[in-house]
Amino acid sequence: MAPNTYKTIVLAKRPKDNVIPGETFKLISDNAAPSADSLKDGEVLFQPNYLSIDPAMRGWLNDTRSYIPPVHIDEVMRGQAVGVVLGSKDSKFPKGSYAQGTVGWTELKVCKGKELEKIELPRGARLTDALSVLGMTGLTAYFGITDVGKVKAGDFVVVSGAAGATGSVVGQIAKLKGATVLGIAGSDEKCSWLKEELGFDGTLNYKDKEFGKKFRAATKNLIDVYFDNVGGEILDMALSRAKPHARFVMCGGTLDGLCILTITLTSSQASASITRLSRRGRRTT
Repeated sequence: MAPNTYKTIVLAKRPKDNVIPGETFKLISDNAAPSADSLKDGEVLFQPNYLSIDPAMRGWLNDTRSYIPPVHIDEVMRGQAVGVVLGSKDSKFPKGSYAQGTVGWTELKVCKGKELEKIELPRGARLTDALSVLGMTGLTAYFGITDVGKVKAGDFVVVSGAAGATGSVVGQIAKLKGATVLGIAGSDEKCSWLKEELGFDGTLNYKDKEFGKKFRAATKNLIDVYFDNVGGEILDMALSRAKPHARFVMCGGTLDGLCILTITLTSSQASASITRLSRRGRRTT
């Protein structure tokens, strides 16, 4: 029996710093549930089963100009979801089929068919893979390391945030392309997972007291491709260890999509100066 009501989560107050439980968002639990019989031609009654929680969401809460408009106060929080079609008047999305779309934090939504994308999972895949390796995460990793980073066999690739959703896929793709991969993560457990499960050639824990020394030793032959997921001090260290014409893919440190840096070393010094910055603007949305 279909429910009479459904829940949504809306933005209640813009946070100044961290999201505050019970203040930033508000749960609305008495929305009147739509029925499949009320659908118009081209509409779909969609039930999200899994939501994607992404770092970019924090930026969407700020009332500032960006690549996408901010979420408005009392608006359902924006977000990707995968789920099942409960009813349909769009032949592309038959009842019972799986789909994905930016439907927000809601238990039900009446969508236009063009708002959704049909999910066709390969053998052995899970529905949640459409939000990760087979979804935006996988696209970001693939185009970032191949199209922007132009990874090739023999390259030495360094990935920050390597145990994260994007970084872990980046490292695996680089390995498949014949590169040697060094992953940077925040715990020994994560580092072990990267080496033992994903096949990274080496790993470093950035919380290690001797991280700087170990990073310099691990990059003694200098970096061909650096995939940045964090920015900050680690990015500065990587810049100082870059080969001439190294490719730096900026994923976590920019809101404007992926870009590439061409690096030139100053004489025989270990420091690097950026001589050309070209925006590639490949954003996966």
